Formats: sequence, C-alpha cells, structure tokens
Amino acid sequence: MAPSIYDLGLDKNPANYVPLTPLTFIVRAATVYPDRLAIVHGALRQTWRETYARCRRLASALGKLGIGRGDTVAVLMPNTPAMVEVHHGVPMAGAVLNALNTRLDPEAIAFMLEHGETRLLFVDRELAETARVAVRVSGRDITIVDVDDPEYTGAGERVGQLEYEALLATGDPEHVWAGPDDEWDAICLNYTSGTTGNPKGVVYHHRGAFMNAVSNALEWDMPSHPVYLWTLPMFHCNGWCFPWTIAARAGVNVCLRKVEAGAIFAAIRDHGVTHYCGAPIVHNMLVTAPAELKAGIAPGVRAMVAGAAPPAAMIEGLEAMGFDLTHTYGLTEVYGPASVCAKHERWTTLPIGERARLNARQGVRYHLQEDITVLDPETMQPVPADGETLGEVMFRGNITMKGYLKNPSATQAAFAGGWFHTGDLGVRSADDGYVKIKDRSKDIIISGGENISSLEIEDVLYRHPAVMVAAVVAKPDPRWGETPCAFLELKPGATVTAAEIIAHCRLHLAGFKIPRAIEFGELPKTSTGKIQKFELRKRVGSVTAIDV
Repeated sequence: MAPSIYDLGLDKNPANYVPLTPLTFIVRAATVYPDRLAIVHGALRQTWRETYARCRRLASALGKLGIGRGDTVAVLMPNTPAMVEVHHGVPMAGAVLNALNTRLDPEAIAFMLEHGETRLLFVDRELAETARVAVRVSGRDITIVDVDDPEYTGAGERVGQLEYEALLATGDPEHVWAGPDDEWDAICLNYTSGTTGNPKGVVYHHRGAFMNAVSNALEWDMPSHPVYLWTLPMFHCNGWCFPWTIAARAGVNVCLRKVEAGAIFAAIRDHGVTHYCGAPIVHNMLVTAPAELKAGIAPGVRAMVAGAAPPAAMIEGLEAMGFDLTHTYGLTEVYGPASVCAKHERWTTLPIGERARLNARQGVRYHLQEDITVLDPETMQPVPADGETLGEVMFRGNITMKGYLKNPSATQAAFAGGWFHTGDLGVRSADDGYVKIKDRSKDIIISGGENISSLEIEDVLYRHPAVMVAAVVAKPDPRWGETPCAFLELKPGATVTAAEIIAHCRLHLAGFKIPRAIEFGELPKTSTGKIQKFELRKRVGSVTAIDV
C-alpha cells in the first residue's frame, strides 16, 4: 500500500512520541503537589516530594548493585510504605517487579524465585524465615534486603545482606532515571495460583499498567487527592495497579499491615479514607462488625469488590453504613479488574434483591480495555445475548498481559483466535448485553479473594500413603466465599482420620489452601475412570455449568 500524505515526513520523534509508562504519574505528583501527603503509616507522614526522592534513591542504589533492564526484583512484604515505593523505584531502574504472595509456603515461593530468575529480594522482617527457606530451596544466589517496618513489633530475625534504609542511603535522590525504551517492555511479573501443575508467570508491560491505572480512576470517577486505604494486598496483581492510580491522582496511600475491622474503621475515621478495595470477605467483615466499631464513620466511602459477585446482604449492609460499592471483574492476566458492572441511576429505585442481581454481573469493559465478550470457544463467534447461551468470557485490548514467562504453549493457547481466554463460562444479558459468569471451567477455588488450585491440593493428598483417589472442589462458605473440600477413596485396608489428612496437608500447603472438609468414600467416575467433579460439587452445594 502506498503511503498517504499523512505518512510522508510525519514520523515519531522525541517531541511527539514517548512510550507510555505509569512511572510518569509520580513525577507529576511530586512536581505539582510536592507537599501533599503521599503515605500515611503509623506515625509516618511522607509527602510526594519525599516519596519521589526515595524512589529515585532506590533506583540509583539498585543500579549500583548491577540491577538493570530485564532483571527480576522480588518483594515479600505486606502493605507498607516500602511496598508503595518499590512499585515506582524498581521499574525506574529498568528492572521487573515480582510481588510475591505473602501467604504462600516457602516451596511455592522458591519455585517463583527460580523460575523468574530473581536477582534481589526485599523481605519484611515478619516474613524473614519464609524468605530464608525459599531462597535456600530455590538454589539461586539472591541478594536479600531486609525491610524493618517500625509498625511491626513481633519476632523476626534479619536474614539479608543489606537493610532497606541503608540501601536507600547509598542512592542519589536526584538520580536521573530513564523510562522504558518501548512501552511493551516488562514492568511486573505476577504468578497465578496455577490450575495445572506449577503457577504461571504473568508478564505485565508498561503500556498495560498505564492503561489500567488510568481506567481505575475513570471507573470510580476518582477525584484529585483521594485517601486510599490499602486493604487489598499490593502483591495481588500489583494492587490492581492502584499504586500508580493513587500517584496519578496525587492521593494518599494509607498503609495497613493487617486487614482487621477495627483497624479499617479507625483508619477511615482518623484519615478520612475515601476509597478502598477488597475481596468479598473484607466487605462482609465490615458489614458484620460490632456497631461500636462503626461509630463516627461518615458516609460517602467508595468500595470496590472483585473475586465473587456481591450478594444482596453485602450491598444492603454497606449501604446502611453509607458506603457505595462498585463490582469489578478480572484476572491476573488482565492486571486485576478489567471490566466493571457500570451502574445506572434507574437502578437506585429498584428493590435490593433486583439491584443485587444487576450488580452481581461482571458487566462491561474498563474504559481503556478494548473489549469483553462471550464467545463460543470452538467457533470464536459471539453467543446470543439471551442470558442463557453459555460461552467463554474473553478479553481483548491493551490491558492484557504480554504472555506467560517461559511458557509459549500456554501463551499461544491463552490468545487463540486473537482473544484472551479467561476459562470462565458466562452469558450475555438480554436487556443490556452485560456479561454474567455462570461457572468456572477451570477448577479454581476462590477463598477470601485468593485463588487456590484444586490440583495442587490433590497432589499433596496423593502423597499420603493411605490415599488411592483424591478430588478437591469448592464448598460454599459463609465467611470465605468458598473453601476446599476433599473427597478421598482410601487404599484397600487403609485407615486414616480427617484430622490426620489435615495434618498431612499442613506440612505441604499454605494455611488458606488446607481443606476445611474431608469426606471418605467411593468417588463418582465416568466409564473411562475420570472423576465426575460436577457430581461432587452437587454434593456440597456448589453451582456448576452442568446445573445451569
């Protein structure tokens, strides 16, 4: 095709094209609002000028250690000021940030350190022993940096060669850092919980992180200078990209080491919190908290939920406190939430049950995501918008991962047909086309907002000498949403108690992955011997695609 008149001599140059990166947000916040609060944590009050200088120190110090473009820097920390800072300082050094799930066992973390070829690990003192074992098991030569949060008063030995504040002291607060050469460059690495074997490493690019950070603000109509409470773990999809969203709005990061109702309500009162995110368990915890904890809470707090649809009781309870709830949906592969159940004014007059039904849908695409739809995975054609025809929920657009690290076959499968396949089965509503998930085609259990692989638990169960056949499914739970339930067939002549099985699991699994229920007996199977998990789900009361 011959070039048009709009192509001739009109090329990209430094004056008219700069690769997108969310790192530009902190620069603007520190330049325009240098004296506004950026971080609150215990007695700490840190401005955007101070925060930016510390992030530049971090980038400079990492460079002096030889950390640069394409190097993986892992972090094992709760929601502390350092966790905010690494989201800016690590990519300023050109490195890739790998935020690790603090609830995982050392073996799982060791796999991630090895697979991601980690060169340096920041670790909070509370998690020092986990980090020490994980690094040893990984077999890698990893520099460990201890982060000593003054708000942590428990036990925990230093295990690193360096200390965070001492490391920052070696850096230059005026360090001139460079953005990515290409907005397609990796900015973060996040691991899925894994549904088939080991977890997959999801690679984020600067462009997607920029897009999702901006979309977060748009979906919430987030004004300048919000006060954001960190109830959502920053290790989870990089806090759904909110470390960069809050910088873009020059807001306040109110850090919180532990998610407890009393601490949350105290922070809302003391700091004037305007926004927070969390899994359903977090919102339910607030709704069911004693009345005295809720005293003095001003109306108008904006809450965001993802991980499971909000039930009527949750919506009603939050409304009674004056909270406004937004329901979003996404996966690690789309930077956290990438769709939203956009509400309409006419819904406000509807009965609570009808509003809950409408708000339970996964909705429509984020502003800067290209599309969300429901397709027949075989034909890749849209299913009818009739609220009944099942298909697979799929995303397309800039808020989608680069792919899975070192896993080209899984990447190719995930992007087959030019769409990202979520593995979730859904329908399109007849009245407005909103997407609604009906079931998960993968056997993921979502407990308290955490993804748990049923296959990982089954693998551990099969290691017990008494177990012949094992199957794990999600069991509805009023507090956690879902918890793992294990069904076991024992070997002939073998005897074992549920307590012994749970004790065995405790040796190999993180606490939240341990089955809460154990049932013994013959498992239902097909003629070819395949376990019929849908029958097991029926037994425990879980909804399945077969039941739809």
